[in-house]
Amino acid sequence: MTEPGGLLNVIDVEATCWEGQPPPGAVGEIIEIGLTVVDLGTGERVEKHRLLVAPARSAVSPFCTELTGLTQEEVAAGVPFAEACRILAARHRAGERPWASWGDYDRRQFTRQCRATGTTYPFGHRHTNAKAVFTDAHGLRKRPGMAQALRVAGLPLEGRHHRGEDDAWNIAALILGLVERGAWPDLPAPRRQPPAPGSPRRVV
Repeated sequence: MTEPGGLLNVIDVEATCWEGQPPPGAVGEIIEIGLTVVDLGTGERVEKHRLLVAPARSAVSPFCTELTGLTQEEVAAGVPFAEACRILAARHRAGERPWASWGDYDRRQFTRQCRATGTTYPFGHRHTNAKAVFTDAHGLRKRPGMAQALRVAGLPLEGRHHRGEDDAWNIAALILGLVERGAWPDLPAPRRQPPAPGSPRRVV
């Protein structure tokens, strides 16, 4: 069941990355979590959030800064990963709401990092791979990247690509397009409008 209101968390993460192999001892770690809340019942993007996460076993490379715009100094002021997970669970009801991402990378990265750090996984089990749903709904042979999917859907790319908060916002727009096509799974029941004052009531 979808929670009352049909709210969906759309998640996109950015992680430390390198043009080649990571330096010795370094691992890819989440440095930004973008979250857009979608109301599936009204077809609107209702909230936009951003969490910066301080990496513990890696640093932001020049390649990563060029790709995401994020710097080591910026993410070093973020919260620890465990705290970010607590915020997702407490403030954004991550364990209760269904959630979606573009592909399975984000879900797998959270799973890997939670296991590696002994952190409680913040999400519930109702995850939807929006890329897979989009591919099927549009009859595509290959799964497109987010920017390509926006072109297919005739939607603008808002903000900066490879910035978590902007990517989550754009993915949410793609999801709402799928909702309009009736292609999104687990849609909430249509909301009933209360009868106008003085209108006759149907008795069953």
